[in-house]
Amino acid sequence: MAEAKTVHSPLVTYVSMLSLLSMCPPFVILLWYTMVHADGSVCQTWDYLKEHGLQGLISIWPRPTATAWKIIACYAAFEAVLLLFLPGKRIEGPISPSGNRPIYKANGVAAYVITLVTYLSLWWFGVVNPSIVYDHLGEIFSALIFGSFIFCILLYIKGHLAPSSTDSGSCGNIIIDFYWGMELYPRIGKNFDIKVFTNCRFGMMSWAVLAVTYSIKQYEENGKVADSMLVNTILMLVYVTKFFWWEAGYWSTMDIAHDRAGFYICWGCLVWVPSIYTSPGMYLVNHPVNLGTQLAIYILLAGILCIFINYDCDRQRQEFRRTNGKCLVWGKAPSKIVASYTTTSGEKKTSLLLTSGWWGLSRHFHYVPEISAAFFWTVPALFNHFIPYFYVIFLTILLFDRAKRDDDRCRSKYGKFWKLYCEKVPYRIIPGLY
Repeated sequence: MAEAKTVHSPLVTYVSMLSLLSMCPPFVILLWYTMVHADGSVCQTWDYLKEHGLQGLISIWPRPTATAWKIIACYAAFEAVLLLFLPGKRIEGPISPSGNRPIYKANGVAAYVITLVTYLSLWWFGVVNPSIVYDHLGEIFSALIFGSFIFCILLYIKGHLAPSSTDSGSCGNIIIDFYWGMELYPRIGKNFDIKVFTNCRFGMMSWAVLAVTYSIKQYEENGKVADSMLVNTILMLVYVTKFFWWEAGYWSTMDIAHDRAGFYICWGCLVWVPSIYTSPGMYLVNHPVNLGTQLAIYILLAGILCIFINYDCDRQRQEFRRTNGKCLVWGKAPSKIVASYTTTSGEKKTSLLLTSGWWGLSRHFHYVPEISAAFFWTVPALFNHFIPYFYVIFLTILLFDRAKRDDDRCRSKYGKFWKLYCEKVPYRIIPGLY
């Protein structure tokens, strides 16, 4: 098997991975408990834990129930069926370090529409009340935590015993292999791509489903949906809609094309996305805020503008790659660098690096509107509590770290050409600052 990617600063990486493995699950439960049972107050949760210690955490940790497992199983099976059987355009992913090119079926938009229409129809016709999802949310998160750990263990075993491609291998450390993953493109059979399922069809789709759930729950409780919740839900749905519209482009990003399928990606998408990414809406269920029509519209428009800019950044780069640089960027011929590199198999290839348009402002400018959009769908909660803003803070740290990792990878891949690129586009994320 191919050798796994190099992991820098092994001792620091090892310690940080152990910390994340141990701290992520409790944090998910504590965040849910704080928003649902502690009135959104971090201080109230902290005082409780300080008084009761570990036993306090154990007592508030919801036990997975049969209802929770049924909800998860039905949702996962539904999304798996859509992934496998809905028709879609054949898409070729980027060539991997080992020279493999994954093939995908682009049916994300259809799956997204069918999922939301089905979910809302079940509620409208009285078949299933989405409030049951919110009422069992703690149990669902708890089940996802344990179930996803088992899923990641099975992925680790599969990577050792039955890898799907030559883009797999071990670094010799069981913790690192489990955390970062063994395989780049794990599949079940030829058509069921595990990372597409975990990242897109389970994680991102659950974001939209839960956003709708929170609005319905507030409506069931109060007889109306506050304008703050409407702004939050609309912006989240616009963002997720943008994601599925652009899903084929996502398959060329670091998450899919470079990060292996391990705890970091798969557990994160199965647990962290449904619980943390949706948390501003979870908070608003019990904390409705009346923004007023004017302020609500301002926030909504600002958020939509940020999502559009984020989309246009990705569209611009996709069009540049699709046309091999023979397109217009902001009405002009694009500025570019022709960079050559050598694959792990010794084959020489070239890539085009875009240095104009949004990509001339900074090397990862698209992260600026993405973070800003997250702020605008959170700010309807106002500032009575800190906890709704955890996702914005987490996203900022995540994307700044991802930008650094991507820079390091490109520097190693392109060498002198990346140095030239950085001279032409000197800022990593924020033009003029960083």
